[in-house]
Amino acid sequence: MNEHRRRVLDMLAEGKITAAEAERLIAALDKRSETSAPPGEAPRYLRVVVDAEEGTRSDTPKKVNIRVPLQLLRAGVKLAGLMPQHSRERVNQALREKGIALDISQLKPENVEELIAQLNDLSVDVDAANGHKRVKIFCE
Repeated sequence: MNEHRRRVLDMLAEGKITAAEAERLIAALDKRSETSAPPGEAPRYLRVVVDAEEGTRSDTPKKVNIRVPLQLLRAGVKLAGLMPQHSRERVNQALREKGIALDISQLKPENVEELIAQLNDLSVDVDAANGHKRVKIFCE
């Protein structure tokens, strides 16, 4: 049992909180542990989860769960720094042709860590022709 859960149960046993309050606190702790890395530990994976609401067409996927190691992203940024300038220019041009305004020479490891930190707060609702879907993107 983790420390936070034990503290909630101790407060309940001491009469400092009600059973309903303890239940809400434990549910919040469970939700936090599902969607983030443990405190003080660097996240290891980028997760993308798509859940379709009940009642959507039977031929559509009900759930998608993608887990990408963040080390792959970190390594890619480091490798981009090793690319010769003319190669970076060609990559930037190809990205612009696809409508992506990104300069890979500006990618720095510290920028990636900031992006990873911001991803924990990202949640997207998608209304699709075949039903409503909930998309969650987070690090763990």
